[in-house]
Amino acid sequence: MRNLTELSLNNRPLVWYFIAVAFIGGIFSYFSLGRMEDPKFVVRQMIVAAYWPGATAEEMQAQVTDKIEKKLQDIPGLDNLESETRPNLMVIYIELGDNLDVSEIRPTWRDVRNYCNDIKGDLPAGVIGPFFNDTYDEVFGSVYALTGDGFNYEELRKYAETIRRLMVGVDDVKKIELVGVQNEVVYIEIEQAKLSELGISPQVISDTLATQNAMTPAGMVETSSDNVYLRVTGIFDDVEEIKNLPINAGGKIFRLADIAKIERRQILKCFLTASPPLELRFQWKTAEIF
Repeated sequence: MRNLTELSLNNRPLVWYFIAVAFIGGIFSYFSLGRMEDPKFVVRQMIVAAYWPGATAEEMQAQVTDKIEKKLQDIPGLDNLESETRPNLMVIYIELGDNLDVSEIRPTWRDVRNYCNDIKGDLPAGVIGPFFNDTYDEVFGSVYALTGDGFNYEELRKYAETIRRLMVGVDDVKKIELVGVQNEVVYIEIEQAKLSELGISPQVISDTLATQNAMTPAGMVETSSDNVYLRVTGIFDDVEEIKNLPINAGGKIFRLADIAKIERRQILKCFLTASPPLELRFQWKTAEIF
């Protein structure tokens, strides 16, 4: 320690030089130092899943898992490939090597989707998927709840959609997701005894609804100045049009509302009596802020 002190006292200009260099370097480091609440990280793993209802594990392995695995082995930058096969279900875990540049990860995931789409035609009929999950790095920085006394879920959804469109234009907002949205559907409820009495099967009503609400091309009229496309009207615009749909039963014509209860309401997803609030999850961009 005595020699270091003596060296410092005898070489004061050199000591002051190192102090100045350290001070200036500290200033530059301070302004370039990352200070993100959620630091950016790279996930090099992807999950590919497929379903085949009714298939055994052996059938799933031979007809689905092996075919997809062989195709995915050609992925550039592949480090590890693992699969898990169970009855009705197949899951493949894809892991990329650390030497693959970060800018090449997203294009590689697109290649995985393309490879799986190429082999889709070789999979057995009834296979659902494949499905992909490569968004592990997406995190939501803020969650807001939207509630309103006297407003139904559809009105809340419309207000939430308006807020989402406005917030998407805010700087540093990357993604906004609505959670808790309950989609509306039209329920047609018919008593089985009434159907038996009238001699109508549920399939007749289903086919009538599908035929009436189908979008079919009606052709085109060529004129000297323009092409005029013909469109057949009849697609349902509201619940009242569904209620007035004519049903032919045994030579008699009934309005659908005369034999069925028709109403529009949210899809029943649970049996809880409490109504959860609609949530808006905001995902912020992961660019560093200096």
